Amino acid sequence: MTVTGLGQKPHSGHPGDEPTPAEALRLYETMLLIRRVEERLRDDSAAGKLPGAVHLYIGEEAVATGVCAHLSDRDYATSTHRGHGHFLAKGGDVNAMMAEIWAKQEGICRGMGGSMHVADISKGILGANGIVGAGLSIATGAAFGAKLDADGKVSVCFFGDGASNQGALMETLNISTLWQLPVIFVCENNGFSEFTPSAEVTAGRIADRARAFGMPAAEADGNDVTDVWRAAGEAVRRARDGGGPSFIEARTYRIQGHFEFESVVLSGGRYRAEAEIESWRLDRDPIARFRARLLAAKTAQAADLDRIEAAVAERVNDAVAYAEAGQPADPELAGTLMYAPEPAGLRQQQKGA
Repeated sequence: MTVTGLGQKPHSGHPGDEPTPAEALRLYETMLLIRRVEERLRDDSAAGKLPGAVHLYIGEEAVATGVCAHLSDRDYATSTHRGHGHFLAKGGDVNAMMAEIWAKQEGICRGMGGSMHVADISKGILGANGIVGAGLSIATGAAFGAKLDADGKVSVCFFGDGASNQGALMETLNISTLWQLPVIFVCENNGFSEFTPSAEVTAGRIADRARAFGMPAAEADGNDVTDVWRAAGEAVRRARDGGGPSFIEARTYRIQGHFEFESVVLSGGRYRAEAEIESWRLDRDPIARFRARLLAAKTAQAADLDRIEAAVAERVNDAVAYAEAGQPADPELAGTLMYAPEPAGLRQQQKGA
């Protein structure tokens, strides 16, 4: 059995659908790739091998995977500071992403963006973003462009429960509903806004904010890739058919801390119980749950899934080797990439004026 490629053949999606066996294996492979990449970044961060902090997606893999399975390279997606999973699920190159995190010239942003700013316009990945909620407006603008193009493209915005309290959410929900834009808002509700429990800063159900504008809203189990896949399939189909925007609140949980230097910054402080983390890790792990389902349904044999595991491990090792062998980012690029080249004759025109 050969390992399937990521980001292939997006599904049209209808309520009650089930992934085909081939689609199910792609979902499994994508989640596993995200998990193994993040685990390697966790370990290398702890070993002091990375040049900066990383915000890991461990435990949330089903959300990006279930949504992006319905997207093609032509569709758009905006991400968050916790964006590695979105980048990989949307078809981003793992080698280029790892090189970027290692601050190498071979990185997807030539080593100048780092972990929080991976982007690939050729894949419709409009970028991870260190500004909370910044992707909301970008995704809505991309959806407006897609509507003007009238060629069936859709835009997806991934954001967290903390970003749901940004005023930009209300503005984008309003305008996207009024103009019936092909955008899907995906709130990854992992229960914490950095170090603050959502219950302390967020009133009501987040999905109800979309319903107040008359926008279709679904609440999905963010640790069940099939549940996310179904909700996203219906939303993407609606957007492609001209039915306007949708909202998905996916309830999930991040197993790692807010970021990997957290224990140092907090000086040993705790903001969540270890028993809570272990409960999600042991009982609701999205990859373990889906593997058990595939085996129970005889969609795959254990040997098939083990071969996928081995192939993914090899890809991750190769990506790390590629990153480590790369050339350090050129600091001179900061000026080159910040400013556009001066148009020929501009200074002469200014003197004449």
